[in-house]
Amino acid sequence: MTSKNAILLSTLGLSLALTAAPALAEIVKYKADLSGPEENPPTASKGTGSIEASLDTATRKLTWSGSYSGLTGPETAAHFHGPAPKGTNAGVMVPVTAKSSPFKGSATLTPQQAKAFSDGQVYFNIHTEQNKGGEIRGQMAAEK
Repeated sequence: MTSKNAILLSTLGLSLALTAAPALAEIVKYKADLSGPEENPPTASKGTGSIEASLDTATRKLTWSGSYSGLTGPETAAHFHGPAPKGTNAGVMVPVTAKSSPFKGSATLTPQQAKAFSDGQVYFNIHTEQNKGGEIRGQMAAEK
């Protein structure tokens, strides 16, 4: 084999490898229903909501949209928290702007944050003045 042919085969192999790599990417969808009893500690809030998110596993870009109603007052903060199993509290992973309903946004996650999503260790909640620790909450679950 000539060096010219070896270079051509090498380039072709690299080209095929690079074009095959994006096929490994996957969009994983997550969803949570939000309510007061899901908070820790639970709240008596009549508020409800939901959030849907899509995570591109290759770029780790998280895109979300959600809505809520019936809160005791205006939203003062909203976040994805983790890593935490259902019923336990954790620090803020991704702050979310949700001053009005519906809301949407996106962020690029760290590898650890993306793993927390795939492990089912992320919850979302919305805070109000009356419920500073969170008024409504839901555990993010992958859709099947």
